[in-house]
Amino acid sequence: MKNLWSDAGARTAVTRYAKDGANEDLALRVYTTRLLGGEPRLVLHGGGNTSVKTSARDVSGKTVDVLCVKGSGWDMGAIEPQGLPAVRLEPLRELLGLKTLSDEDMVNAQRCNLLDSASPNPSVETLLHAFLPHKFIDHTHANAVLALTDQPDGEAICRDVYGDEMGYVPYIMPGFALAKEAFRVYRETPDVKGLVLLKHGIFTFGDSAKEAYAGMVRMVSRAEKHIRKGARGKTFAIAKLPKKIAAVAQIAPVLRGLIAMPKGDGCHDRFILEFRTNRALRGFVDGREIKRYACQGTATPDHVIRTKQKPLIVPAPTAGKPDAFVRAAAKALEAYVNEYRAYFARNNKGRKVKKKELDPIPRVILVPGVGLFGVGGSAKAARIAADLAETNVNVIEDAESMSRFEAIPEPDVFEIEHWSLEQAKLGRGGEKPLSRHVALVTGGGSGIGAATARAFAAQGAEVAVLDLDGDAAKNAAASFGGLGVGCDVTDPKAVRAAFDAVCEAYGGLDIVVSNAGAAWQGRIGEVDDATLRKSFELNFWAHQTVSQNAVRIMKEQGTGGCLLFNTSKQAINPGPDFGPYGLAKAATLFLMRQYALDHGRDGIRANAVNADRIRSGLLTGAMIKSRSKARGLSVEDYMAGNLLGLEVSSDDVAKAFLDLALSPKTTAAVLTVDGGNIAATLR
Repeated sequence: MKNLWSDAGARTAVTRYAKDGANEDLALRVYTTRLLGGEPRLVLHGGGNTSVKTSARDVSGKTVDVLCVKGSGWDMGAIEPQGLPAVRLEPLRELLGLKTLSDEDMVNAQRCNLLDSASPNPSVETLLHAFLPHKFIDHTHANAVLALTDQPDGEAICRDVYGDEMGYVPYIMPGFALAKEAFRVYRETPDVKGLVLLKHGIFTFGDSAKEAYAGMVRMVSRAEKHIRKGARGKTFAIAKLPKKIAAVAQIAPVLRGLIAMPKGDGCHDRFILEFRTNRALRGFVDGREIKRYACQGTATPDHVIRTKQKPLIVPAPTAGKPDAFVRAAAKALEAYVNEYRAYFARNNKGRKVKKKELDPIPRVILVPGVGLFGVGGSAKAARIAADLAETNVNVIEDAESMSRFEAIPEPDVFEIEHWSLEQAKLGRGGEKPLSRHVALVTGGGSGIGAATARAFAAQGAEVAVLDLDGDAAKNAAASFGGLGVGCDVTDPKAVRAAFDAVCEAYGGLDIVVSNAGAAWQGRIGEVDDATLRKSFELNFWAHQTVSQNAVRIMKEQGTGGCLLFNTSKQAINPGPDFGPYGLAKAATLFLMRQYALDHGRDGIRANAVNADRIRSGLLTGAMIKSRSKARGLSVEDYMAGNLLGLEVSSDDVAKAFLDLALSPKTTAAVLTVDGGNIAATLR
């Protein structure tokens, strides 16, 4: 592992953070915390923590000794000074004299001694940092160290690697008891450079930020060297797999549908999937003994809150046999859920204070011949689960290359998984209306489509933007962290490829806004066939191609879905010389009704928005000027020429699409957005 310390970088940090009122100690603490947090082999998604003992002024102006320690919820790779809240040090050290301390009292003591009550909760390992005397303390869950400790003889291996340079702390759940035990080990071996927390991680410390950081790099590098030296070659024997494996885009919707949890009235608690594959992952998931080594537990205990103790392992999917995969995957999931509930029951039995059962849905799915899926309530949560699963794979592979992977015992896993202080890290607040949903918007690079994509993302959906202009699609999606795909919706192969890309990115699809269109003009008795056919290709056939692909995926998921069409007022109130556009839109209006009729039994709703005079929609600036001039009106008067006298925007149309998506018992409906036009109203 490379030491990334830079004297120039350290000086820059001191200068930069001095402007925010941070002293040199805190500035250097931020600097090396970021170095640690930027290395995924050391720290991932909230794991690990750091501290510095320094001084600060309290509200009365008195200088007091404080511990600045990583706050809960902060990412070490992007931490700022406020992410290391200052806690009065002496009151924390006085707690060392207690025999026991409940979690609630520990958290209360830490919060009561914050210099700023608005600060985040200090780390659950704050007392361990406080009890040790060193000025700078670093803690990571280094993969290489975990690979050494996560073996049956892990302590002996670590002693062989580090000797008397490190202290060795047996596994204890984080909190007061661990802090006391770590201090006891240090007190008995006060010359150590750090502590190895067996099956948990590693601490290093020093009088300076540079010393503590360099110690971490040095100790982890020694673990890496030991692994390279002790590896026995190829780790996993490969199982026999089908000759042809089904594509990711074919199996992801099946898995996503199976793990969705019904909650009444045809609605489901859905999950988002994050797919990963590479040579190392394939070697792991294709292994003959996968059920042994993959189900032992997590590399470090705190991963369990995001990945659960075990992954779901489904059979390899044979290409061309989708029904067989559905049955086999459903059977595997049923067994997983039953085992998870049994695990909860046996570990919750006999407790004075019962734990609340968590949902039994896996957060990692392993698919031989394919790779792995991270599972979460959002794309971010799924990505975190996948990241941690990959880390687990790396640690297990290294451990198995030397001996055998062994995690903490099941009762200890249960304690950490159901620990309120760990669950609090997930920050579960009220979810937005479209959280856990995947939406796709065609023509989403600009105008109504872009406004609709933004509106759906703002309500929690994971959104894919399709547009003929690939750069416009990517730029629009980048504004909310979505997926942008260049796609000609009149090309069936391109549409299929785009929908496959969405399934690979998110696992499936729940809502489609078929919005792409363009307005061709011409007197119907004179217009050439080519113009009429072009209009129908985009304004009718493209809607059909998009909808067929959506229905295919929605039926594979089995959780219903929603089709939304932009039909325009031309479908109901045709304008002169607009036949090429209006005729295709009228056909699309009836297409919507046919989907509602034919696929309501599949739980798929179909609705449309009938909009008119949208400045940034299909009406170009030239069209607006032409129409307003023909009516003897200013552009402003033309755009607001409706019963309400109000101009209608793309955002207004987007809200209509959103309202229809959020109406679970509405189908075959047309919602008009035009400020009032009697000629375009429906009976």
